[in-house]
Amino acid sequence: MLTWIVLAVVLLALVVLAVAVRAVLTRLPALRRAAVALQRRQAEAQALAGPAQALQERAEALQDQLAATQRRVELIKAKRRG
Repeated sequence: MLTWIVLAVVLLALVVLAVAVRAVLTRLPALRRAAVALQRRQAEAQALAGPAQALQERAEALQDQLAATQRRVELIKAKRRG
């Protein structure tokens, strides 16, 4: 009698395992597509990193030019006043 109980418990565990494996296997294609999409987006982000850095450097250079121009304008205004 004890062997039947052990056999039933083992069989039940195998059925639960099979159901769990089936659930995972049915999701694999969707997970694979998601992984490919994430890799594509990562490549796009890396491709944009260089131009973004160049744009940042250009913005900083323009900011420096603007500050220099503002100083010149202030000097010109001060000369006119005094």
